[in-house]
Amino acid sequence: MKITAVHAFPVWVGIRNQLLVKIETDEGVFGWGESGLSGREKAVVGAIEHYREFLIGKDAFKIGAIWQEMYRSQYFEGGRVLQAAISAIDIALYDIKGKALGVPVHELLGGKQRDRIPTFATTHAAPGPEMIEQARQLVAAGWTAMRLSPSGHENPQTYEPREHIGESAKWCVKAREELGDAVVLGIDYHHRLSVAEAASFCQKMPSGTLDFLEEPIRDETPEAYESLRTLTDIPFAIGEEFASKWQFLPYIERGIHQFNRIDVCNVGGLTESMKVAGWSEAHYVDMMPHNPLGPICTAATVHFAAAVANFSWLETRASPAETHLGFDNSEFFPVQPRLERAHYPVSDAPGLGVEVNEALVRQQSFKFWEAPHLKRRDGSVTNW
Repeated sequence: MKITAVHAFPVWVGIRNQLLVKIETDEGVFGWGESGLSGREKAVVGAIEHYREFLIGKDAFKIGAIWQEMYRSQYFEGGRVLQAAISAIDIALYDIKGKALGVPVHELLGGKQRDRIPTFATTHAAPGPEMIEQARQLVAAGWTAMRLSPSGHENPQTYEPREHIGESAKWCVKAREELGDAVVLGIDYHHRLSVAEAASFCQKMPSGTLDFLEEPIRDETPEAYESLRTLTDIPFAIGEEFASKWQFLPYIERGIHQFNRIDVCNVGGLTESMKVAGWSEAHYVDMMPHNPLGPICTAATVHFAAAVANFSWLETRASPAETHLGFDNSEFFPVQPRLERAHYPVSDAPGLGVEVNEALVRQQSFKFWEAPHLKRRDGSVTNW
């Protein structure tokens, strides 16, 4: 089965751009993938076009060999742009192989170890009574794990950590008091803090208040995370922006974190994700996948989550607490994973189990979008 075409569709779907990739074969079987480098889709399209030049004519079943050729057949290997392109292509090839063999993707990954995938949801209200009420709604809807809102997202231009960490800590404590010990609670700081600021935030709460702290600082320097590790006992959930198994290496080998926020659409697809999962299992690190994109990302991650032993929760942005993100994409993806309370059922349909309305996708256009460019009150640039 030979690859005959590789199409990239960077299109605006609902509230964001999605970079969808379709790979066609000479036997009429095709597959869909998705890239995760949000906000820089045009750069990834360029990489896909380069890869397309030598992918056409390749055996679509040789997924591992194709992955190695895409990664190694250049001097400047890896990086977020190339890995995002590789991710989308890799996922599409798994979709093709599953369809051709008549099996779901999780069968290609070793078979499912669970029938349904537990998720964690996220409150969106600023820390306060409304956030607590949203958390209660999530518990009533079936969620036993959730991510609370940090203070400071209200202003899209300015962020001063010291003005917000105390307020966030106070309402995290309140949430624990209100919800009890049976609910898993975490918070995502989107790498906005310094080591000192993150430590100060953690130390403002009694031990046991939070079950995970997500992305408190930037990840470029593992030693900084090791320093923070000595200053708090809260488990760390990091890795959503990692673009290879090599980026995970120091964190796994040196016992820095407890949850891998792996993103199958950025790390190198399902091929690379399975390697990270096995490596993590040997070090008792659980997989807690990042899942902020569209139904193809969700479907690929559900199959991944079904096939690995060391799994905790999958991120979902489709909970009752995030209606502000609401957009019915059923017209674009008539068949896609659907939540059943707080779980995604594992599809047994061939391939990913997603159907794409290609005609409608082709009618959409790309819209340039920039993440907020945050500054501190003194005018200096800070992390978004």
